[in-house]
Amino acid sequence: MKAIIMAGGEGSRLRPLTCKRPKPLVPVANRPIMEYCVDLLRGLGIKEVGVTLQYLPELIQEYFGDGSDFGLNLHYFIEDKPLGTAGSVKNAASFLDETFVVVSGDALTDFDLRPAIARHKERGALATLVLTTVDNPLEYGVVITNPDGSIRSFLEKPSWGEVFSDQVNTGIYILEPEVLELVPEGEPFDFSKDLFPRLLKDRKPLFSVTLAGYWCDIGNLTQYRQAQEDILRGKVKVRVVGEDRGGGVVTGEGVEIDPRARIEGPVLLGSYCRIGPGAAVGPYTVLGPYTRVEAGASIKRSIIWDSVYIGKEANLRGAVVCSRTSLQRQVRIYEGAVIGDGSRLDIGVEVRPEVKIWPEKVLSRDTVVHESLIWGQGTGRPLFVGSQSPGYLQGGLTPFQVTRMGLAYGATFKPGAMVGLSTFAGGVGEMLFKAMAAGLMAAGVRVADLGRLPTPIHRYAVRSLRLAGGCHIKQDAAARDKIWLHLVNERGHDLAPGAVRKIENLYWREDGRQVKDIQASTYFPALQESYCEWLLTTLGEDGIKKRPLRLALGCQGDIAALAATVLQRAGAEVIRLDFDPAKDWRAIQDDLPFFAAEMGRYGAEMGAALDQNGEVLILFTGEGRPLTTSQQQALLARIYLEANREARLVLPVTASHAVELVAERFGGKVERVKSHPGIHHEAMARVDGDGYPTQEHLQLDALAALLYTLDWLARRDESLAEAVAALPVVHTVSRSVPCPWEAKGRVMRTLISEVPAEKVQLLDGVQIYHKDGWSLVFPDGEEPRYRIYSEAFSQETAEELAAFYERRLKELIGREKE
Repeated sequence: MKAIIMAGGEGSRLRPLTCKRPKPLVPVANRPIMEYCVDLLRGLGIKEVGVTLQYLPELIQEYFGDGSDFGLNLHYFIEDKPLGTAGSVKNAASFLDETFVVVSGDALTDFDLRPAIARHKERGALATLVLTTVDNPLEYGVVITNPDGSIRSFLEKPSWGEVFSDQVNTGIYILEPEVLELVPEGEPFDFSKDLFPRLLKDRKPLFSVTLAGYWCDIGNLTQYRQAQEDILRGKVKVRVVGEDRGGGVVTGEGVEIDPRARIEGPVLLGSYCRIGPGAAVGPYTVLGPYTRVEAGASIKRSIIWDSVYIGKEANLRGAVVCSRTSLQRQVRIYEGAVIGDGSRLDIGVEVRPEVKIWPEKVLSRDTVVHESLIWGQGTGRPLFVGSQSPGYLQGGLTPFQVTRMGLAYGATFKPGAMVGLSTFAGGVGEMLFKAMAAGLMAAGVRVADLGRLPTPIHRYAVRSLRLAGGCHIKQDAAARDKIWLHLVNERGHDLAPGAVRKIENLYWREDGRQVKDIQASTYFPALQESYCEWLLTTLGEDGIKKRPLRLALGCQGDIAALAATVLQRAGAEVIRLDFDPAKDWRAIQDDLPFFAAEMGRYGAEMGAALDQNGEVLILFTGEGRPLTTSQQQALLARIYLEANREARLVLPVTASHAVELVAERFGGKVERVKSHPGIHHEAMARVDGDGYPTQEHLQLDALAALLYTLDWLARRDESLAEAVAALPVVHTVSRSVPCPWEAKGRVMRTLISEVPAEKVQLLDGVQIYHKDGWSLVFPDGEEPRYRIYSEAFSQETAEELAAFYERRLKELIGREKE
């Protein structure tokens, strides 16, 4: 006996599950639906099976192959156009030379078909339909039978007034080859609508058999979820892949569950899943292979496919999440929502009930999705923030994407140009380094291997080695799973907007160039030592070299040893209070009061904390008080302007206005520029002279800024607290207001229209001047939110200004949503 599996269905009612795969390959309890049909037929002893295909046929052929791995011989028959159920089987007529069984590749059943086959042969039937009874027959084809099992009539999807039976057609048939003679060649023709009514009309032997057992036509998302629950409940007699650990918990091989995680059955955990500490996986949940659930995440009644990342404290209730999707920290997905393949949901995204997200969408931070997202790329951040491209290790950042970026960036240089490449410590850094190097080399660029460097030394290396540009791969100090591809020009400065747009266009067009000559990379050793020597030569003889200062230094990673070496060789007495290497910058900032207390224990005259990338500096007075951002900007402005009298100081619009007050004392001028780093750096390079310190050292290099501050204090024989006391007092407040990407422009336009033109500056964002202070309302370039910066000569006024614009923005955003 032979069999046919009808597997041509597109599954439009299951979208977005079927956007990337045919319906028979949609996973149910971590196995494609069609695989259960294969098990069913193999259990009957049937070896020769034809498979009818139409939608994405190559995917089914690739998965099942010739059937030998499944104990069958599979033969494929592909339709060029939809032919209906009977038409598709007619397409396989050359294969069907004996009694055969037809089953649907997208239905789940545990029927024992042997009684139906036996009755078919006993009656001498041309066609036997397998029926089952259901509570609600409205969505099915109702079949009315005579006492002997012969079929009396059909009703397709009746109303309740037409429901004369609870017996429905399951789409499983036992047929004789002769019936196919009634099916026209190459034309759409259906079993239940065309062929069976004709057999009935012609009084051919048409019978039915009603079987007990489980049957579910997985035609919509509700039925899809129900089928999973029924398998977990044990209502379906099918093979579930995994080991029963008791309590309803079934796991595949290589599953890792932290002892502090809570797993409550029935659940199915696919092979190589990882469940983190404090995570909770509740009843009726299926996790696909290679899925990772981070600490504190909570999942209930959800179906998660393979290779999904679920971040810390994420919350999923009754959701379906497709393959290769990334859900970052504190994402919330509610009942009935579906997230398509390869989507990325950033921190704090909320997907409301029944919302469908189509594949490959990007939802940016704190986005709330109220309605299904089908078209477009989603509401994601741009590819670049300034001249840096961010990505998450567990959120879709792959070596392929990094190589693609290398191809795009490399195509902006002349073939043979040498471009610097550096990275951070560890296997991930090495992997991404090699991926970027492959892209650059494929574009005909010579790679200068700069090794493991902090960001400021990468800038120094590009400039001192006279390279054409550079890429520094770095780990975000505050979010360890976030990676930045930081691109710089030949001066080591961030790229201007025009250069970034060119790379973006090449990236999205995948318009890389092909070259014949691939040049080997060149390794440049001892760059940190070179940087250290150079930095020390920029100091005078009458500063820290003559009056050493006792400094408490807080760092972590490679920057800690480098900073200690530079400062000690300069003459400082360094007390290393290294931070916990396992903590990110957010956690370290929470620990700074402890750092300040330790300073007192060791009698430090001042303290300094540097982030792991050498880009952020926090100064502390000897009493353990950290300088505010405003105080530190004003102090560094004074150091620069004392060394460069009547110079022009270039700062972004977000910098404190305290620097203007400092500049007035020393005859300097402040030039405000847009906050884009490329524009800012280009303007600094235009006005910086040959002397030291330069603005670049004080604004872009945390270690250099610290060294010059120590040297300046030593020359003045002054404590940091005394220097801060002499600075102008300005109070600053910052706030953040979430705003959908698509509403930013309209909200900004409305806000500008409400303020008199003479009180507004529109250089970057909306800067509004008031009698006793000012506020800057600035749309964030990376996240769907506004930043508010307010300054005044009293803390109370600064708070009032920030609160006013926070309220106003919320009002305008709320009006947009109505």
